[in-house]
Amino acid sequence: MMRALIILMVMLLPARLLLAQTYADVQPVFAARCVGCHHTGGSAPFSLATYEEVKRRTSFIKEVINTGYMPPFKADVHYRDYANNRILSPEEKQSILNWIGANAPKGKATITPKLAAADTTAPNLILKAEKAYTVKGDNQERFVVFKVPFELKDTANIERLELYTNNKKVIHHINYGFYAVPDAGKDIHITPSLVEADIDTAGLEVKRYGPLKQSMVYYSGWIPGTTEEFYPKQFGWVLPRRGVVLFTVHYAAIAADEESTVGVKLYYKKGPVQRKVQIISLGSGGVAERDIQPRFVLFSNQVSTYTLKVKTPEAQSIMYVWPHMHLLGKEFRAYAVTPERDTIPLVHIPAWDFRWQELYRMQHLVKIPAGSVIHMVGTYDNTADNPVNPNHPPKLVMSSGDMRANEEMFTLMMIYVPYEEGDEKIGL
Repeated sequence: MMRALIILMVMLLPARLLLAQTYADVQPVFAARCVGCHHTGGSAPFSLATYEEVKRRTSFIKEVINTGYMPPFKADVHYRDYANNRILSPEEKQSILNWIGANAPKGKATITPKLAAADTTAPNLILKAEKAYTVKGDNQERFVVFKVPFELKDTANIERLELYTNNKKVIHHINYGFYAVPDAGKDIHITPSLVEADIDTAGLEVKRYGPLKQSMVYYSGWIPGTTEEFYPKQFGWVLPRRGVVLFTVHYAAIAADEESTVGVKLYYKKGPVQRKVQIISLGSGGVAERDIQPRFVLFSNQVSTYTLKVKTPEAQSIMYVWPHMHLLGKEFRAYAVTPERDTIPLVHIPAWDFRWQELYRMQHLVKIPAGSVIHMVGTYDNTADNPVNPNHPPKLVMSSGDMRANEEMFTLMMIYVPYEEGDEKIGL
């Protein structure tokens, strides 16, 4: 409801917005485009939720919106637009610049920006690592798997989930997998509680935790720009009474030691889950990985394009799409072709940026008919012209389906429910 209200406020902005007399004129824009990340505890390093917070950073705001650096949103919204689109319209951009140019007057008292429910409502359950982890300040990336066991009185119906952490700035991205371990004879408290999965210990997390990963319930994650994952009223998934969560965390390279505690906040539905949310991962580390064409090997000093085609066995209603590549990624596109040869755009990232990845939320559920073929097209730049190429000089790069940044991935994750008549009218 609040998201719909904010979007409506922006759509109905009057022509006088371009004049931007006071903060009241631009506040709806900040609320719709910025506050989702820029709030206390958000993924951004500072808050823009109040006039005072915005006023003290007007010079910075002017610079980043003039250069197009902020708000970050990498998808081509002309290919497909999304409910979480943060791109400033020309009118919104000009109104902010005009307001700043007039010395950013406050004017009349303004309403307090309202955040999503997950930002203001206490979660029903927080599953988190048992103790803080020290991220060493040695300018090295780290990949750590934390095991968090849980035993509840009963199963729980989940309608929303959000990252829990004391320190978002050190996390590049994090995946969390929920696994049921119903056998009371299987110890969910086995040690270790974490594994550092660096190059020398690749696969160790599988060897240690493999016995606990036999029954996956749900899989998701967090990346910069993401707020929370939520579902329509009748949708959700069921957290088992007993199991583990495995948090696979990619820590950024930092220059000074930092403490990090990671977890996930879970919000329960009041009623039963009528339609079970599912997630599928296509490509590297997922379905049809071996069908990537040509073989997913990135030769040095080459710009290469790879494709994948996967047929859908059932009609699906897509809620979110999550494309994923690493540092060599250059462009990503995904679309579906129906049995009637209609094309359904899913996502296009024309200039891939490893630093800004996203769960793109559809405006309405998108129907993918049974028998459709999902097409993925990924272009990679393994040359010296790629400024973020981790290898100097460039070298052969393989893929093990892992998340290490010195390897590569070509993945599309989709959060969906089996299709039912009328799903196209359900908004997100």
